[in-house]
Amino acid sequence: MDVFEQLSLAGLVPVIKVENAEDAVPLCRALSEGGLPVAEITFRTPAAEEAIRRVHEELPNVLLCAGTVLTPEQVDRAADAGASAIVSPGLNPDVVRHALSVGIPVCPGISSPSGIEQAMALGLDTVKVFPAEAIGGLKLIQAMAAPYGNLRFMPTGGINENNMLEYLACPHVLCCGGSWMVPGEAVREKNWQRITDLTCSAVSRMLGFELVHVGINCVSAEESLTQAKLLCRLFGLNLKEGNSSNFAGKAFEMMKAPGRGANGHIAIATHSVARARWHLEQRGFACDAGTAKYKNGRLTVIYLHDEIGGFAFHLVEK
Repeated sequence: MDVFEQLSLAGLVPVIKVENAEDAVPLCRALSEGGLPVAEITFRTPAAEEAIRRVHEELPNVLLCAGTVLTPEQVDRAADAGASAIVSPGLNPDVVRHALSVGIPVCPGISSPSGIEQAMALGLDTVKVFPAEAIGGLKLIQAMAAPYGNLRFMPTGGINENNMLEYLACPHVLCCGGSWMVPGEAVREKNWQRITDLTCSAVSRMLGFELVHVGINCVSAEESLTQAKLLCRLFGLNLKEGNSSNFAGKAFEMMKAPGRGANGHIAIATHSVARARWHLEQRGFACDAGTAKYKNGRLTVIYLHDEIGGFAFHLVEK
């Protein structure tokens, strides 16, 4: 899996400015504990190179990007320190060519179709849009994506918890960069718990987990129908008969024969099954690849490998 695919599954890339290199490891650990083992450490301070090196050595599972890279010399410093990708606010052909020559992925910033065509001429298919909100936001990305269908965009600048879902819902958006999870005062005060809490909130909002229905195993079609009717009477629900199950309203699915799970299954909806799968696996929950279902190349359904409380759990696309 390449760097950009990992960034896509992470969904959010915290953009951080580190004044003191000693803060880098606890800061990135706080991001990881909040659900984002990924960071873009910007070359806006003299501490950036050392910060990247320390995180790379002490937190090898954190995916590191070097941001605000403006020169070929900074590309070399970032790569030597352990960065996995280069991100820049604009498109400098010398920086892009040098990054590609040393084998490190690069994502330059663009703000117009001319920038896109320059990036494509350099062999790139992923670009940063910066400053995203200030130059037109999602409408600009959608307009620019129309004639460049194979390009992927990483908007940064003005992205926050209130507008990130609109960006992430766009099929042309790879991921979003943002700094709201790492407020400057929290770093200065070394309030790592606040950063963890803000990150956890952002990840939860991005994934948007919601209970869809509970499937209950029955031993026969007759029992399924009987139990479904009982629930309809109990809660005033509508009965919907199906081929393999009967529904009482939308919340209860009575299986006509035992299915996955000792007792049944629980369906959880999410904005992106692929992204949710990646995040759950970061938390130590494996998915059963054999249950995956796709629509137009997009993962739409998958079960967790293990049961919880006698129930199988599966993710479904909203």
